[in-house]
Amino acid sequence: MAVSRPRTLWTAPDEPTVVGGGAAVTVEADGPDRLSRVREQATELFDGADVEAPAVARPRFFGGLAFHEAATGRDPWGDFPAARFVVPEVQLVFDDDEVWLTVSDAGADADAVETRLDEVRADLDALSAVGPNGPPGVVSRHRTTSLDAWRESVDTAVSRIRAGDLRKVVLAQALDVELDRPASVPDLLARLGETYPECHRFLVEPATGASFLGATPERLVSLRGRDIATGALAGTTGRGDTDDEDVWLADELLASEKDNHEHELVAETIREQLDPLSAEVRVGERGIRKLATVQHLWTPIDATLERDEHVLSLVDALHPTPAVGGLPPADALGVIRETEPFDRGWYAAPVGWFDADGDGSFAVAIRSAVVDDSLATLFAGVGLVADSDPDAEWDEVQLKYRPILDELEREA
Repeated sequence: MAVSRPRTLWTAPDEPTVVGGGAAVTVEADGPDRLSRVREQATELFDGADVEAPAVARPRFFGGLAFHEAATGRDPWGDFPAARFVVPEVQLVFDDDEVWLTVSDAGADADAVETRLDEVRADLDALSAVGPNGPPGVVSRHRTTSLDAWRESVDTAVSRIRAGDLRKVVLAQALDVELDRPASVPDLLARLGETYPECHRFLVEPATGASFLGATPERLVSLRGRDIATGALAGTTGRGDTDDEDVWLADELLASEKDNHEHELVAETIREQLDPLSAEVRVGERGIRKLATVQHLWTPIDATLERDEHVLSLVDALHPTPAVGGLPPADALGVIRETEPFDRGWYAAPVGWFDADGDGSFAVAIRSAVVDDSLATLFAGVGLVADSDPDAEWDEVQLKYRPILDELEREA
């Protein structure tokens, strides 16, 4: 491929689509201060850069971080550190009817830029169109958590919530899938784009090894100047086979005491986390977010900062939201580490971008998978509260595998 690894894809509602290849600059960090260290390194590099381009075409850092503070190196996350961001060597931005090419190379001249543009055109087509061969097909599946183990874990967590030790905790599962042939990452992303055009699609990957990708409905935060946009996404049901059934399921979700309680915990916490930084926090009306396979309770939240902040500071303040972690945060994270028999890695963690001004956009990496040749590991989780039922939560996890699994399985 003309676009070399690590490849980058970012597309989100109301944002330009960005395709990147290679890494002109890479910054990494570990530990509890990883985001501040990333910011320091990036600021130094931006300060030393000579860039003359419209804002939409300027170089940006793309990447993300692990859910927990330190990377374990366990499969399938061996090549993913605790935090990594790259400035793509080649960055193409699709903004309405315009396409911008940026080559981040101090030695590149105009002829070199034209050559690179010719080289990446075929790869742009590959990342935006479904391939002719269809999904690779699924040969076998292996669950890291059995139904019996799941029931025991949920019962234990619910007992702790009822005892007052926790208010909420999110437990996840992993599903290892063997494919009939190697998966095409661009094809998989293009299929996800057709089915979930309203979601954030992302691709982050190291120079070699596995790719991490997804189509997530959950925005963590975006920052433009002092304007913040975020929201609460928690509470899930399926889609109906008919319009009437679909409406009935949505109404049932809106009336669900359990789901509304779970949702309110998330919305309340996000508001509380933003309040110390903001001159004003505005919480919108709760409604339904409909996706191809599920429906969610959704509350839009926006804010105006009291002073200038870097988007990484907001990421640090908000991650993990109770939609993927729990409350109280430290206790919930302890339960997650003790209970889940796999490494979350970058699943349910922030992925996104930031620029030299400190603006940026981040999503929560759910509805995601690690893909490595003919193997894929899918992740899905559910929020547990006092009246959670283990079997109902199990069924919800299976529903949340569908976005990725549907694009891997061949139609019968």
